[in-house]
Amino acid sequence: MNDLESVAAVEEALRGNGISVESLSAGPPLSLTYLTAFPSRKPNHGEVGRAVTAFLELARDDWDPTTVEATILRSDDDVQATWRLDADWIRAYNRYELDDVELSQRVLDSLDEEGNA
Repeated sequence: MNDLESVAAVEEALRGNGISVESLSAGPPLSLTYLTAFPSRKPNHGEVGRAVTAFLELARDDWDPTTVEATILRSDDDVQATWRLDADWIRAYNRYELDDVELSQRVLDSLDEEGNA
């Protein structure tokens, strides 16, 4: 899968999981910016989980995992939070070395809510 195909596949998987992709670049790291459906003060953990699920599903198929750096927007130029999904975490999860709880905790630990840095 070339870079263009990879970006298209990632965007399709994210949109299929209800993520409103604003921008996406192959990287590494893969840079994702998306518009939240929950524009409150704090990010919605379920929405973050849906984005992570898209990457886990892709890694089971043809996509070679890469680190993801995500930015959540409330609206244009209004950053709600950022989070990270490390390529090694994806690989470990798919080898059953990390369970759902451990992976979720790592992603949530990386969550940086705007203004709380």
